[in-house]
Amino acid sequence: ASSFARMFVQVCLYFYCKCLWRCLKFVVRKLTGQCELQRICYNTKPGAARTMKIEASLKGSKSKRLQTSVNVHPDAIEKTIDDIMELKKINPDINPQLGVSLQACLLQIVGYRNLIAEVEKLRREPYDSENPQHEEMLLKLWKCLKPNSPLKARISKQWCEIGFQGDDPKTDFRGMGLLGLYNLVYFAEWDTEIAQQVLTDSLHPKYSQLSKAEWEKKKFDKAIGYSFAIVGINITDLAYNLLVSGALKTHFYNVAPEAPTLTHFQQTFCYLMHEFHKFWIDEDPLDIMEFNRVREKFYKRILRQLQNPEMALCPHFAASESLINM
Repeated sequence: ASSFARMFVQVCLYFYCKCLWRCLKFVVRKLTGQCELQRICYNTKPGAARTMKIEASLKGSKSKRLQTSVNVHPDAIEKTIDDIMELKKINPDINPQLGVSLQACLLQIVGYRNLIAEVEKLRREPYDSENPQHEEMLLKLWKCLKPNSPLKARISKQWCEIGFQGDDPKTDFRGMGLLGLYNLVYFAEWDTEIAQQVLTDSLHPKYSQLSKAEWEKKKFDKAIGYSFAIVGINITDLAYNLLVSGALKTHFYNVAPEAPTLTHFQQTFCYLMHEFHKFWIDEDPLDIMEFNRVREKFYKRILRQLQNPEMALCPHFAASESLINM
C-alpha cells in the first residue's frame, strides 16, 4: 500500500510539474514576446549548451511536428526549420538569425544520430581476410607503425610486436569488428608520431620520454606495459559506449560546427588513446590484470569531464570560427 501511495504521489507530482512548466512557458512567452526556442538561441552561445537545450525543447514539446523534427533526414532540415517557424508564428524576415541558429543545432542533432548508425554499421561488420580492402587496411596499419620493419608474412608472430595476441590479427577484431581496425589505422596514419611513441612506450614503458629522475620520483621501476592493438580495440569499445550513451554529445556539439562525422569520432579515439596511455603510466599498475580497473577509472574520469557543457576533449579539433556567428 505504501509503495502504491508513493507511486501515486510521484505521478501526481509529475503531471503537476508538467502543467506548471507549460503554464510558466506560456507566461514567459507573453512577457518576452519570444518562444522558448527563440530565448535559447538568443541567450545561449553556440555549442553544446545551446544544442542540448534546443534538443530537449523539441523533444519535450507537446507538438508532434516539433518532437519528430530531431529525427528528420539531413536534406529535410531546411523544410523542417520553415515548419517550425510557421508553427511558432515567427516571421523569418524579422528573425533571420533564428533560422540559421536552429539549422546549425538540427544539423548537429541529426548528425549525431546518423553518426551512431554509421559507427554501429562498422562495429557489426566482421573482419574478413578474404576481403582485399580489409587486408589492405591491416597491412597499412603495420606499415604506419613499423615503417622500417617489413612484414615477412601475412601470418606471422611479428603481429605481436604491435600488440596483437597471435600470428593472425583477424581473430582480435571480433568485439568491435571493422570499427577497431578503422580507428587503429586512423591513429597510425594521421597521428603517426604519437601512435609510434605510444606503441614504443607500451612495449618498453621504462624507456618512455620521462627523464630518469621523473621515473624514480614516480616509482616507475616496475612499469608494466600493455598490448597496443588490443588496448586500441578496447578503447574503441570505450569510445563507442560514450557515443551510444549520448555522453559524447557535449564534445561533438562543441567541436563540430554542423553534423559530427566519422572523422570526429576517430579524432576522439586518437585523443582517448593518448590520454589512456598517460593515465596508465600515472596509475602504475602492479600487472596487466589491473587493466579493467584502470580502464573503468579512466572511463569515469572522461564521463565527469563530459558533464561540463563547455567541454571539448580535443581542443585542437575545435569548430571553425564561423560557428561563433551562428
